[in-house]
Formats: sequence, structure tokens, C-alpha cells
Amino acid sequence: MPQFSVSHRRALLLAGALTLPASVFAQDAARAPAPAEANAPAPGEIVVTARFRNESLQQVPIAISAVSGQSLNDRGIHTLQDLSASVPTVDFRNGASNKDRTVFIRGVGTITTSPGVESSVSTVLDGVVLNRPGQATLDVGEVERIEVLRGPQGTLFGKNASAGVINIVTAAPSQQFHAYVEGGATTDAEYRVKAGVTGGLTDTVAARIDGVYANYKGNVWNAVTKDKVNGFERYGLRGKIEARPSDALTLTLAGDWLHSYDTTSNGVYANTSQIAYPTNAVTPSPTLVGILNGYGITAGPANRTAATTFNTDVRDENFGASLTADLSLGDYKLTSISAWRGWKNHQHQDLDATQAPVSVQPQTEDRGDVNTNQYSQELRLTSPKGKLIDYVVGAYILRAETDERYQRDLTRTSGLTTGVANYGIRANNYALFGEANINFTSHFRAIAGYRSTWDKLSYYHVRTSTNDPNNTGNSALNVSGIRAYHNSNGSTSTRGDSWRLGLQLDAGSHAQLYGTWSRGYKGPAYNAFFNMQATDEIALAPETSNSFEAGIKGSTADRSLRYALAVYSTTFNNYQANVADLVNGTSVTRLINAGKVRSRGVEADVTLVPTKGFTVDLSAAYDDAKVINFNCPAGLPASCNINGQPLPFAPKVKLFANAAYRFALTQTVDLELQSDIAFKSEAQYQLTQTPGTIQPAYAIWNGSVALLGHDDGWQLRAYMKNIANTHYASYLVNGGVAGIVRYVPRDDVRYGGVTLRKTF
Repeated sequence: MPQFSVSHRRALLLAGALTLPASVFAQDAARAPAPAEANAPAPGEIVVTARFRNESLQQVPIAISAVSGQSLNDRGIHTLQDLSASVPTVDFRNGASNKDRTVFIRGVGTITTSPGVESSVSTVLDGVVLNRPGQATLDVGEVERIEVLRGPQGTLFGKNASAGVINIVTAAPSQQFHAYVEGGATTDAEYRVKAGVTGGLTDTVAARIDGVYANYKGNVWNAVTKDKVNGFERYGLRGKIEARPSDALTLTLAGDWLHSYDTTSNGVYANTSQIAYPTNAVTPSPTLVGILNGYGITAGPANRTAATTFNTDVRDENFGASLTADLSLGDYKLTSISAWRGWKNHQHQDLDATQAPVSVQPQTEDRGDVNTNQYSQELRLTSPKGKLIDYVVGAYILRAETDERYQRDLTRTSGLTTGVANYGIRANNYALFGEANINFTSHFRAIAGYRSTWDKLSYYHVRTSTNDPNNTGNSALNVSGIRAYHNSNGSTSTRGDSWRLGLQLDAGSHAQLYGTWSRGYKGPAYNAFFNMQATDEIALAPETSNSFEAGIKGSTADRSLRYALAVYSTTFNNYQANVADLVNGTSVTRLINAGKVRSRGVEADVTLVPTKGFTVDLSAAYDDAKVINFNCPAGLPASCNINGQPLPFAPKVKLFANAAYRFALTQTVDLELQSDIAFKSEAQYQLTQTPGTIQPAYAIWNGSVALLGHDDGWQLRAYMKNIANTHYASYLVNGGVAGIVRYVPRDDVRYGGVTLRKTF
């Protein structure tokens, strides 16, 4: 390896580079803790920070999956949507815009476009909670690992964690110089370049910068514009500076910025009819059939051709900065995280999803702009382990502001009508929290955690319409998809409790049993959106969850077998969900406290190392997530009686298996063979239970072969995605005017690729 002077290393660090990220089911994922601790993880164990301290995955009494950066990189996983294919307890809802997308854990998530409600799954980036679901769609970059914490996690992570947490830990700076560059291309013209560099600026200061550029034209053809769509372009940077002014103090200044441009098509039709629930009555659309036939399009489950007037245009700016201070106070550690994050989203969509004369079908064009800023401060104290009581206590403050402008242009034979809505929210969140282990013996302990949360939420909303020039608000001036004038504001304040109680028993030196009883809490909400009406001005009550979980984790002495098994039952009350509603003939969603839902099931994770270099990862989840008691709002049809029906994005069975075998090909080169398969049983994508929005069961099979240099830091990997060429939809929804629209996933058809990575 070439030698670099200190000045040369500094120059390289300041010059920058390009990167983002990568990495296997969490092996050697985290840096060792600076101070030694009792019961610290042994070398080679999977290390996580799910309880704000470095612990072995086996020591944590939580159902948790940890995927290392190396595994993410090797398997081409760059977003949480990609991750959902290989972690059975996670699912992901796609949408034409990032603000419409969300994460599910154990079949529970929140589907809404309103800025006045949060996801039931919290996404945390280097200790900073991302307030809006759309922020979680970022390219994850060069990471140490991603942790998926299943079930309520409110005692420590708080905020919106009534269903679980996605904890992203990005790569840290090091004093030792390290750089890498990576490039890749696929057979269907996706290109990706990453690079990064880290090293010491002085004896006490280290820095790191990573960057990425990715471009993909897409796998859908727009027959009107003659363009490939359903693609993306992303580029961004992440930087960190870590300073150790003393042995007791570490300061980490981090900043990141990512630009995303997406052309996700909302006009790929899987069916030209809609099917009602529970009658199964079919409503065909000869108009839609005629429009599609005019472009040679046949709707179906493998259709990848759209006919929209223009291409969907969604642009995001996702950025932020944080300062983390870790101060050792003897055996105690005081941590402060001060953070600011911003998110800007612009969307331009063809709502009717067709190109046709207005005499055949009215044409609707939507434009939206979202501007979010959040400011947070967290302070916590971590005690040493090994005493009678060890604990983490802290305080948290968040201020979030979101402003949105949404415009809809409706062209009919009678002319153009334009509606414009300006709305937003102001949210303040304060919390005190703590969690402790009471160590009755070195092998048996109790777990007790509590969080008290105060929420204050306010909204404003003003909508105007050219059909109501005098701002009368007269409903007679409503037109299809655009309501008359509306002006309102409101606020609400609540306080809620989260807690966890449990017992944990070490069954020898390589296994543990645990059982917990947890309560989750998610704050109040408002349904602020373009067509907001009087029924949306009432604040939704907080969503709470009660969860019982029991599990066993362990390994053989030589770690050739590692396993985890969990059983759980979680009941959600005042579940915040969208239901279908009609506003002036246009299908919209209405956010309500939907009642009681329940998720219960069994999860298993097994890693086998039958021989040196050969690793098999197996994960399985059986999840029965369904509606227990649905509160059907007045004014909605009886079809909203969906008691006993499944929750959306909650397949009962998900399986994932990955096998990798690495062996010496020559004295200097290794060969690695890798293959994985993911299976998902039938899934309903809509809470309304419409039969046409059910995705049948399917399996996706991938594989790769790689050459890896022993000592000179290079890797050449060739891979194939969706080897069996299986077609499926990542999302199905009734079209805004007619028919059923399918969202086409990246791997809807088979494609290959190659990646070359070189480290220095």
C-alpha cells in the first residue's frame, strides 16, 4: 500500500470525493467502545447500540435485526425500500412522491400525505430522529450498519416509535488513512459511483467525507412523452469531523446533503376496472380502455407502459447537521446531540394518469412543494454496566415546522379551474426518559423503562379556488377534485406515557431468555391536505400500543450457529389510518382514529457457518396483523366495516435466505459465490380491502460472483437480480379516475450488473 505524508493525507481529506454505502448480516459492524465495560461484547460478536451503549446483539432483550454495511454493499441495498426485501419484518409503501412513502414493521405503519401526522415507525440517523416519513427515503450512504428494532421502542427512542425503529449508523472517521472508490453499471443502464476518504488531520482530529452519484433512466415506457420513466438521479455528500481534545471528551460534527430526482410513474395500469369491497361489484371503464388502446397498451400485472400527459417529476433536498459530544465522567458517559435537519420536496404529477382530450376525460395536473425544518436537542447520561443497577436517563426537545403549497389545475370542456392550498404544522415535543437494568445476579436481571412525552401540535390551512373567486366557501362551487374556499387553524396539546418492563435470564454463557411488556405512544395528529374539510379540523387522539414479547437468543461456543426467536402480540388503540373517501367525485383519503388493530406472530433469525468461509443466513416471519375493531366514520359507506381483515402491507409469511461461500482461488485472490431468495405471501395493499389491490405471493431470487484481492483492496462483483424474471407490484391502488394502478419495482424484470471497488 502506498505511503502518504500527513500533509498529503490532509490534502486528500479536504479535496473530498464521492461515496455512499455499503455492507452482511452485521458482522463486526461497530467500533469498539473507548472505555472498557463489564460484560462488553467479545471480539467478533455483532455489536449494536439499540440501548445507547455498545452491546452484543445477543445481550439485547429486543427483537432486532442488524445488517452490516458490507452486506448492504455486496447485495446492492441502498435504500430502506431495498432493505425491506431482506428483513422479513419490514415492508415499504411506494408512491409517486417521497412524501407518500412509508416504512412498516410487523405490518404496522402510517399511510398519509398530511404533514400533521407522523409514521408509527421512527427512522433515526446517527442519533437524530427524522420527523417526516419522506426523509427516510434517502440513499443511506456508507454505513456501519442498519438496526431494525421491532415493537414499541418509546422508552429510549421516543417520538414516533409505537411500532418500531430503523436505526441507521453511518461510517465514522478514523485516524488511519483509508480511501475507496467504487463504480457500477447494470445491463439496463443504471450507473453508480461512490468514493470516500478518511484519516487524521492532527493527532486528535480525524475527518471523513463520502459521496455518491447514481443514475437510472427507468423500467417504464411513457408512450406519450416517448421517455423511459420510473427512474432516478441521486447525488450527495456526507462529512464528519471527530475531535478528541482530551481523553474524556469526543466531539463529532456531521453534515450531509442529498439531492434526489425521481420519475416514479403513477400511470401504469394493472386493470381498467375497479372491484368494490365487500360486494365484489366490478366497475369497468370503457373510457380508460379506449385511451390505453390508442397507445397500444394492455393493462395487466406485467404492464410497464404508461400514457401520462407528462412525466412525474419529484425532486428532494435532504440535508442536515449535528454536533455530538461524548464526555466521560469517570465510569459514566454524558452525551449531547444537537441537530438541525431540513427537507424540501417538489412534486409534479398527472393525477388522472392519462393523456386524452378533455371531451373524453378531464385532465388534472398537480404541483406541490414541501419545506420542513426540525431542530432537536438530546441529553443523556449512561451509567457503567456491572453494578446492581445500570441505566440510561435523558431529556429530549424537538421543534418541527412544515409548510406546504399544493396546486391543482383541472381542465374540462367548460374551462380551467385552479385550486391552491397553503397549509402547514408547528410541532413541539418534550420528553424525559430512562431505562434501567436491575441486576439481581450476574445472570438474571429486570428491565424497567419509562418516557413521559409532551406534544403540542398546531396547523393552519387556506385554500382558494378560481371557481369561488369571492371566497364564499359555498359547497355549490365545488368541482371534481377541487373544493371551494377553506380557511381554518387549530391546536392541541397532550401528554403520553411509554414504558417497558421485563425479565432477562442468561442461560449459560451463550444464550439468553427474555420477556417484556411494553407500551408505545405516538402523538396527536391533524389531517392537513389539499382538500381539507370541516371533518379534518378535529385533532386525532394519540395512537398507543401495548406489546407482549418473549424471546431466546444464543449461539454455539464457536459461533458456528447463531439464532434468535421471538413471539409477540401488539395491540394498537386509536390507530391513526387513512380511509377512502369521495370529495366531489374524486377518490381521496381521510385520516381518522380507525380504532383497534393487532399484530401478533413469530420471528426467527439463524446464521450458520458450517465451514470456514461459508455462511448461511435464514430469516422468517409469520405475522397476523389485522383490524380488531374499526370505527367507521359517519358519512362513509358500510363497506368500511373491515373488522377481521388484514392490515395493508402485512403479508402473513415472509422468508429470506442468503448463502455466501468465499474461498481462495489463488494465493492472492479469493472467489465468493453468493445467492439469496426472498419470499412474500399474498399482501393486501389497501386498508379498504378492495380485491383488485391484492398482490399475490411471489419470490425473488438473486445471485452474484465476486473476485476479491487479498492484500491490494480490490473487489470485482458480477450479479443478477430477479433471476427467475418474476413480475410483481410494489404498490397497487385504485386510479384517481378509474382502473387500478401498479407501481413497478426496480427489479420487476431480470437484469445484471457489475461493480468494481478499490480501497487504498
